[in-house]
Amino acid sequence: MAPGRPWLLLAWAALGLVSGQDCPSPCECQDQEVTCSDRNLSQYPAGVPLGTRRLLLAGNQLTFLPALRLGLLSDLVDLDCSRNHLREVLDYTFLGVHRLLSLDLSANRLRRVSPHAFTTLGGLLRLNLSHNPGLGSLHELTFANTTALRQLDLRHTGLATLDDGVVDHLQALSTLYLSGNPWHCNCSLMDFTLYLLVAHLQHPDADNATCLEPPELAGWPLSQVGNPLRYMCVTHLDGRDYVFLLLIGFSIFLAGTVAAWLTGVCAVLYQGMQRRTEEADDEDELGLRLEVSRRMLKVRPEQHMFSV
Repeated sequence: MAPGRPWLLLAWAALGLVSGQDCPSPCECQDQEVTCSDRNLSQYPAGVPLGTRRLLLAGNQLTFLPALRLGLLSDLVDLDCSRNHLREVLDYTFLGVHRLLSLDLSANRLRRVSPHAFTTLGGLLRLNLSHNPGLGSLHELTFANTTALRQLDLRHTGLATLDDGVVDHLQALSTLYLSGNPWHCNCSLMDFTLYLLVAHLQHPDADNATCLEPPELAGWPLSQVGNPLRYMCVTHLDGRDYVFLLLIGFSIFLAGTVAAWLTGVCAVLYQGMQRRTEEADDEDELGLRLEVSRRMLKVRPEQHMFSV
């Protein structure tokens, strides 16, 4: 072997690892697609070709996605991570795969999706979060930047309520799956159900996306419950409202009665004081007249004596 030949081979091997031309074991590679589904993987496969456009990781035991290694796949447009053991999606998980068009995170163990997890996925068209029953809630900013999103799957995610701000800005959204969730159709869900009425979305599972509570709305499809909820929450008065109005009315009546009584008492006291004042003035005037009469009577006898 010529001198330096081993170093040349090592250099070529290193170049192959960096460029990602070799197919990672035990995956299969064809064109720009890497298939690692159902291979009992517990870790993200090493050596995924950098030019990969479609990566299939479904049916493994992955507990997290390494953001740094995944971010090297700058041409990736389709990522299938369904049927794994993922527990959360962090802010930086998809930082480098900004060309992603389709993302499948269904049938995992997700309990948390960070508010900014999909911020860099401005071109994302399809997102599947279904069959993550422990998820339970979504932050209002979860889809803040995924304005191109056309299909969103939220089936069996444990959602009981959803703020309309989560999806109302998704102008391109055309298909929304909501079935299999314990929806609580109370006043906190009213805005979202009204959004469903006016958004003209396709609901392929509409018959199974129904209210669990309250009893009077149990079984109602979410896509039809908006107006009943508006009646209950905006125009309808329940028992507590009537009790409140009764208390307000009684308070107003009591306050009016007390005010009228106080006014009457003040009027009587004022009339009494005025009467006493008038009587005192009359007594003073009468006393003055008597005094004048005495003086006149006293003067008259004296005048009579002088006249004699």
